[in-house]
Amino acid sequence: MSLGFKISGRVAKPVDEVFDAVVNPKKLSGYFTAIGGASAPLVEGTTVVWWGDVPVQVDEVTENERIVLRWDALTADGKPGYKTRIEMGFAALDDSATMVTIAESGWREDEVGLKKSYLNCEGWTQMMCSLKAYLEYGINLREGYYRSELKGEPAREHNI
Repeated sequence: MSLGFKISGRVAKPVDEVFDAVVNPKKLSGYFTAIGGASAPLVEGTTVVWWGDVPVQVDEVTENERIVLRWDALTADGKPGYKTRIEMGFAALDDSATMVTIAESGWREDEVGLKKSYLNCEGWTQMMCSLKAYLEYGINLREGYYRSELKGEPAREHNI
């Protein structure tokens, strides 16, 4: 068994707009990967770079429904150790809004895996809140959020 989590939230925009805000690098960089950006759109079978130095493997993309990614889980010394799996789901709701679900799994069941999984759960929750604020109100909640970002550097406390 491996460690993992799942979060979800409602965004008051149609599913095609919400999905595009995740796969489109310009939009993703506007609320999530602001420092360093996103290097390319999320296209199945490719690897993109987030924050200028984090490779993200794109395993599956089903338009307006699902995205599956993999990236490195960092070891205690901050080096890549193994991959975790991120699955994003997008469900259209009756009121023209979208339910977004993000699940990440695959951490080793040890102290480091537990700590990193909690940090990434925090990061994906921030991403979900930032996505909602960006699409519904046009603001970037993460701008200046991390101390390192105030110095113009991406946050390195965790993957997200």
